[in-house]
Amino acid sequence: MMNTAPLIRMANDIARNLAAGGQDAAISGTVQHIRDFWDPRMKAAILASDRAGLCPIAAAAVERLAG
Repeated sequence: MMNTAPLIRMANDIARNLAAGGQDAAISGTVQHIRDFWDPRMKAAILASDRAGLCPIAAAAVERLAG
């Protein structure tokens, strides 16, 4: 099982970097970044993780990825 703490931190960092563009754009940008740059194991691990440590933007992005 992959340690998800670094993934949570990375998702939160991505979301924070994109937050200045507004919540909707930040969520979409975070989703796109994860799709484009994370390998399948990383994506699977964050989708299966406890999302309690995610900031609201990152949590919404991961939820969108799951859907």
